Amino acid sequence: MLINCVAYENGAKLADIPVADISEYIVRPGCFVWVALADATPEELNEMREEFGLHELAVEDAHHGHQRPKVEEYGPSLFVVMHLLEPEPERPGHFSAGEVDVFVGPNYVLSVRNRSKQGFLGVRDRCEHEPDLLRHGSGFVLYALMDAVVDRYFPIIDALEVELERIEHQIFTKKAARDNIEQLYHLKQRVMLLKHAVSPLLEGASKLHGGRVPQICMGSQEYFRDVVDHLVRINGLIEGMRDTIGTAIQVNLSMVTIEDNEITKRLASWAGIFAICTAFVGVWGMNFEHMPELKWRYGYPAALLLIVSVCSYVYYRFRKAGWL
Repeated sequence: MLINCVAYENGAKLADIPVADISEYIVRPGCFVWVALADATPEELNEMREEFGLHELAVEDAHHGHQRPKVEEYGPSLFVVMHLLEPEPERPGHFSAGEVDVFVGPNYVLSVRNRSKQGFLGVRDRCEHEPDLLRHGSGFVLYALMDAVVDRYFPIIDALEVELERIEHQIFTKKAARDNIEQLYHLKQRVMLLKHAVSPLLEGASKLHGGRVPQICMGSQEYFRDVVDHLVRINGLIEGMRDTIGTAIQVNLSMVTIEDNEITKRLASWAGIFAICTAFVGVWGMNFEHMPELKWRYGYPAALLLIVSVCSYVYYRFRKAGWL
């Protein structure tokens, strides 16, 4: 679906134009066309390929979707893939993964958004309100799109950190260790989803401000460096969360072991107490003929008193040792 198609010249908006007129504007000096698509059909992508002369391999990647975040050069043009993570209202704490594919040439920008409900109208408004920066052309638009995508990662990592802190606060709650481990593994999956969006993009974005910078990005290197700084910060936070989650899982596993040991000690204590009873009863149950206490009038109550006394003492010792 076509969201908008706008022509710009020397940092100022010229007009919203039909797709059929794109070829007329991209040949004008100092002019570029910015097109935004959402869930584009193969026919729409093929139409854009003909209008802008897009590389067929890049168009194929955009058509299939589910690409790894990357920055690829095709001659004078760039093909950038970024992942979009959005909260799911029906499942608090969960995120859906979308994708935006950006084709950038000297005189055009084409963004193709897939499986995402959040658009980039705010990015277009921002660029149009900064004509001095928009004069840098399509390179600045690419920066603005990347910056918007990366900025959306910060609320996500904040939410993940809040959830991790909540789980950490209940680590030492009795009988909650197994539930904590399950929550930590689910949290780890979401952290890895963010990791898969950030790390490859960090590698690709680093090519846009240092070393051999693509011609399209010349004059905007300091802006791409800002994007890289944000990605480095997010990547560091992700690594810290992964380490914390790993430690928390180990602590919870230790808590499970401790709880199991407590149960084992209780069972062993009661088994020891009943073993004493069994030993005494076993001695008096041997039925030898010459056992004086069997003929004694007070033998039965004395035997019960002895068993109770010894078991009570052993119970006291186990209790004092913390086994019961």
